Amino acid sequence: MLRSTAPSADAGSGNPPVIVVTGMAFEARIARGEGVEVVYAARADLLERALSAAVVRGCSGIVSFGTAGGLAPDLEPGALIVADAVAGPFGRISTDAAWADRLAAALTQGSLASRLQRGPMAAVAAPLMSADDKRALHRSTGALAVDMESHLAGAMAAARGLPFAVCRAIVDPAWRTLPSAATAGLRDDGSTALAPILRELLRQPSQIGALIQVAVDARAARLSLVQARQALGAARALDMRVA
Repeated sequence: MLRSTAPSADAGSGNPPVIVVTGMAFEARIARGEGVEVVYAARADLLERALSAAVVRGCSGIVSFGTAGGLAPDLEPGALIVADAVAGPFGRISTDAAWADRLAAALTQGSLASRLQRGPMAAVAAPLMSADDKRALHRSTGALAVDMESHLAGAMAAARGLPFAVCRAIVDPAWRTLPSAATAGLRDDGSTALAPILRELLRQPSQIGALIQVAVDARAARLSLVQARQALGAARALDMRVA
């Protein structure tokens, strides 16, 4: 199933929305707002199809928003990344410098300022589960964090001549190896099923402690995303009409 939220009434009045690209349903719920159309899916081909359809309807820019795995060893869960480029399967794709500056300026207000980092992101086609794999990708790319959607968003923006930006929150730090149960319940459309997680825990109960830690980290990332979205909305940093 392709997932997309409808653009706001403001967008339909002749002001094209910004498209926000995420991988998971909870990220999409956080991203929604006036002047924004959200597309999301965990499976790449579904996400590309939804994004392409949204772009055809009209947009003013594309933002990759959501969680990311940490690569830089000093980033804690909840750290925020505004990227200047994404290195991934399609090569290096630069973000729009002026738009990235606007996003960062909005996030330097209040408690978010201490969590904000600027730098490159990496993107991959499959989750990085082990600390060793994260360490290797950090060495080879210099990227601060990694996700599975930013290269798709960036490639579409580059192909259509649209501004592109990235705002991501660290969910699993570089030193953390994820248990297999952490991704067992992720459906293709970005929603989560409980039964596969329970089956994985029954198969290997020793994962329970690590999974609890994943939940703690995820809560920190979710809080940062919520606060970031509120700050971006208040500053109208996602609205290309005030660029």
